[in-house]
Amino acid sequence: MADTTAALETFEHNGVAIADTFAEAFTMVGTRVIVTAETAGWAETAGVQATGFATSVIACNAEAAIERTLEPDSTPDGRPGVSLLVFAFNRDALAAAVIDRVGQCVLTCPTTACYNGLLDGDPEQRFDVGGQLRFFGDGYQASKKLGDRRLWRVPVMDGEFLCEERFGSAKGVAGGNLLICGTTTAEALEAATLAADAIRQVPDCILPFPGGLVRSGSKVGSQYKALKASTNEAWCPTLRAQVDSVLPETVEAVYEIVIDGLTLKAVTEAMRVGLATASGCDGVELIGAGNYGGQLGQHHIQLRDCL
Repeated sequence: MADTTAALETFEHNGVAIADTFAEAFTMVGTRVIVTAETAGWAETAGVQATGFATSVIACNAEAAIERTLEPDSTPDGRPGVSLLVFAFNRDALAAAVIDRVGQCVLTCPTTACYNGLLDGDPEQRFDVGGQLRFFGDGYQASKKLGDRRLWRVPVMDGEFLCEERFGSAKGVAGGNLLICGTTTAEALEAATLAADAIRQVPDCILPFPGGLVRSGSKVGSQYKALKASTNEAWCPTLRAQVDSVLPETVEAVYEIVIDGLTLKAVTEAMRVGLATASGCDGVELIGAGNYGGQLGQHHIQLRDCL
């Protein structure tokens, strides 16, 4: 059996061991999509559908989630809405993912409209969304202006679908993360859930995995050549006797929180908030972060700096 803590150097915070390591994050391209509807419920329905199957670019065409809900006084058309953040490896991939998701999940949803949520930045970095989806109107579509925004009016069976012509994009950061290790599954899950809830209050960030949590933390590569990623065995409690584990004997479950954001500052702040929350929870023995030795990601967010 491996010496369970020898592989990790740690320091203590709130009585919890914190791995003296870093989260390795990657530069991505992101956008903000504003979805509105006649009711908050329909806006949320469209947002949930549009950000489905968007946990990791390992196998999905984007990483996406609802960033926050919007009151009517915060939306372009004065209706309730949601803000979505969507990330991909490059602008072409981002454009394709957004067009598909808006076309299949927002255009189809009752009473919705869709707007660019990144108004600042280089106009040259914008990409067509409504400019592509307008063709669904089969020649009956029409353009209109709302202030400085150019929109397309696409006829549908409950009226018109309004979609802004072009959406902004910006370089963002994906893959900020925390690994929360608890003495029982229930305690680890409660701590990770509370940390995820706290992180969601940080602007310009999303948690793309289900409920904000990941049970299947991964490493790059596999003994099976067809796989790009596989289970991170060093953090799997059931493999402690078979591998070079980093987990103390008292840890029964580990949950990862993965964070994507529009800026490195936002992702770092989200990690700080999550770390502070989880370290104050009962049953948390260790908090770490996933990295690949610094060889892949451009951004190394030290846990020590997050405190």
